[in-house]
Amino acid sequence: MATAASLSPEDALRLPAAEADRLFDRLERTVPVRAALETVPLAPGAEAIVFGDTHGDWRSTEAAVAEFLAAPSSTWLLGLGDYVDRSPEDCGAGSVANALYLLSLATQFPDRVYLVQGNHETTRRVASFPHHLPEEVARLWGSGGRRYERLMALLERGPYAVATGSGAFLAHAGFPRGALPTPWTAAVDPQNEDRLLELVWSECTASHSRRGAIDPWSLADLESFLAQARLSILLRGHDPDLTGRPLFGGRCLTLQTTRHYERFGGVIVARLPLGSALRTVADLAVEHLPTEGRQFSEPE
Repeated sequence: MATAASLSPEDALRLPAAEADRLFDRLERTVPVRAALETVPLAPGAEAIVFGDTHGDWRSTEAAVAEFLAAPSSTWLLGLGDYVDRSPEDCGAGSVANALYLLSLATQFPDRVYLVQGNHETTRRVASFPHHLPEEVARLWGSGGRRYERLMALLERGPYAVATGSGAFLAHAGFPRGALPTPWTAAVDPQNEDRLLELVWSECTASHSRRGAIDPWSLADLESFLAQARLSILLRGHDPDLTGRPLFGGRCLTLQTTRHYERFGGVIVARLPLGSALRTVADLAVEHLPTEGRQFSEPE
């Protein structure tokens, strides 16, 4: 039997319903419930592997996780949200496999793995389209058992943002706007609907995407936030057409880690230094994963 700590995506795709229920039981006992804003301290010599939207592409997730597992005692794994929906055909019920794989890692490395929520993880508050996860759950295990609701509730345990001692702010889409409270960290308040939209739904003005949930944010908005929070850079996902493009004088970088969007800028992760003050995103190393440009014959 696969345990929560050892579950692979392939394991998840083979689970019978009864064993899936036992896995949900274990995950509900062990997946950490994160604060709205989590912090990663300065750590000399350490780094974080930051991955963007994976959208059920568990093959790319595995490649990103492999970089984390090469040195888990000195590395963090930070996800930027949107772990479900739009799964590549060769990943089977990829949203389910991807989510369960990442949640199992969060139980195995509770102090090192943070899964920021994106708009596809907050879809029970503000609907996201497409939303394939319910269909994938039903395909694997049928429509009973509240398995979809249980999986969503586990994903909703993730933070809405992460800030690092080296000066990075990580969120799925954006950041709190306007005059911030003291301390500024109180602005990451998911109970405030406008704040939720800023964090998980807002486009950048440089993007061609306009989903209409909230007005896009500008360079002036970003500079104001970073100055008030005394941070240097923003790492985000959400806008595929900006993948890998340093924006606004190197203050912002968008990551996508799924083959569904690789046509825009590849399948990429970033290595984020945690031991010294960052100046721009040029201080990060961006890597293209080996899944980029690959098609697999069938789920393994």
